[in-house]
Amino acid sequence: MAAAIWASCSSLARVLHLSPLHYSLHRYKSATLLFFSTSSNKPKKLTVYAQTRRALSSKTKGDELATAADLSFEAPLKIVEYPDPILRAKNKRIGTFDANLKKLVDEMFDIMYKTDGIGLSAPQVGMNVQLMVFNAAGERGEGEDIVLVNPRVSRYSRRFIPYDEGCLSFPEIYGDVERPESIKVDAQDINGARFEISLSALPARVFQHEFDHLQGVLFFERMTDEVLDAIREDLVALEKKYEEKTGLPTPESINTRKVKKAAVGFGKS
Repeated sequence: MAAAIWASCSSLARVLHLSPLHYSLHRYKSATLLFFSTSSNKPKKLTVYAQTRRALSSKTKGDELATAADLSFEAPLKIVEYPDPILRAKNKRIGTFDANLKKLVDEMFDIMYKTDGIGLSAPQVGMNVQLMVFNAAGERGEGEDIVLVNPRVSRYSRRFIPYDEGCLSFPEIYGDVERPESIKVDAQDINGARFEISLSALPARVFQHEFDHLQGVLFFERMTDEVLDAIREDLVALEKKYEEKTGLPTPESINTRKVKKAAVGFGKS
């Protein structure tokens, strides 16, 4: 997810257009809890609304593990744009935590910052594995670089919030997407250690956008028909760009396929 909050939040507004508030990301050392708050002398944790456990679309057991070939890459990485089929392919679980994975993470952060993003998933750089990186501050050296390997959503709030989202795989295309305000996530870190993390506000939204990518779900599938119609021509333009670049017919067309709305919450419809 490319993003920025404009004006007073530097690059954070180039893609996620939020009100011009200063935000800061903090970590509770005792509970590995991340939350987003307005800047102040004493940052306040945002309210976490009632959460309820839901059935998830994917399971840890039975997922195919990535091979060495799946994790092989060449630097510098490049952003994969819609409608490249890589964005729809199944993403494998990572089982090897080594120097190569750390290098991949470094390269993902590098291209994320260079393209003014605040989040990036592995399939967006041509790697069909379950890996995402993000930093809600949107600036190298500010905020906190977050790495999530093999993430799963265990809970999410009942309160849904709309925001004008953008995506590095959909350059200069924006539209309102409604998502849960807060979530709880199970994942592994860069060394393979398992942990839980709770996210609210912008970090929660960034995670959900990237998690959708790991499920092969694209953000326009969570838009209303009205919002989708407003960006339809832009999607068609990307489809034509793909055909001109590859010499192949577009693997999907927004005008000929019936768009299935992604289920409310998480997972494919």
